[in-house]
Amino acid sequence: MKDALRITEIFCSLQGETTRMGLPTVFVRLTGCPLRCGYCDSTYAFTGGETQSFQTILDKIASFNTHHICVTGGEPLAQKGVHELMRLLCDAGYSLSLETSGALSIADVDPRVSRILDIKTPGSGELSKMHWKNLDYLSKQDEIKFVLCDRNDYEWARDLIRERRLETLAPVLMSPVWETLPPANLAAWVLEDHLPVRMQVQLHKILWGERPGV
Repeated sequence: MKDALRITEIFCSLQGETTRMGLPTVFVRLTGCPLRCGYCDSTYAFTGGETQSFQTILDKIASFNTHHICVTGGEPLAQKGVHELMRLLCDAGYSLSLETSGALSIADVDPRVSRILDIKTPGSGELSKMHWKNLDYLSKQDEIKFVLCDRNDYEWARDLIRERRLETLAPVLMSPVWETLPPANLAAWVLEDHLPVRMQVQLHKILWGERPGV
């Protein structure tokens, strides 16, 4: 269908990550992803879903009466039509963020969108898929995120941050893989290295556990 996207779910919850953590947010989770990160918590979005028109999606979002919207996946940029949906959401006055793996170019994303760029670490198994040119497109309204599996991932990310001075491009976030890397360990490493990052934990999983729709 023209003017349509494959959607896994649309729901309202508290934002569990990024600098928008805690804000009531409508999540639009698109179906499909070209990556297979070892720690992925949304594998159910790889396939299936339902084709929905832009108008159906917009009507569903409006029904929640919430200002903040997050377009996520899967990998939302894998569906080309997502650019038009994001333009429509921005035109409607929503505060919009996009969660993307970093494997696909963000160059054509509407500049009104806050782009959350996930830099894949060695522990993800998908480092080779990174589209490094994306760093050139970032602004201060965007964010860089590292999801860390272990100490090796942390040291790799730390060295990259220092080498590329990533904090000068956009705010940098570090998150431990749920129930794999103890959050206290990551906190200690960040403090020890005086790293210019924001450490985060996944608030939604603390509140409701690891399940869809939260």
